[in-house]
Amino acid sequence: MDNPFESGHIKNYIMAYVSVVVIMILFFIASTLFYDVKDVETKKFEVAPKKSSYIKKEDIKKDKTFKLLKKGY
Repeated sequence: MDNPFESGHIKNYIMAYVSVVVIMILFFIASTLFYDVKDVETKKFEVAPKKSSYIKKEDIKKDKTFKLLKKGY
C-alpha cells in the first residue's frame, strides 16, 4: 500500500471529509430553518394525595409459613 501523503491521495481523503462536514452543516441549517415551533398545551392531572403506606405491626400475620431446621446440614 502506498503512503497517501507521498502519492497525493491525501487530497481525496480531505475532500471526502470536508464534503461530509458540509453536508452535515447543510442538514443542520435546513432542519433549523424549516422547523415549525408549535404551542404545546400543558396537561394538568388532578392527583389526590396519596395515603400512607405504613403497615402496622398488628396487621402482619404472626403465623410463620415455614419452619427452620434445628440442625443444619
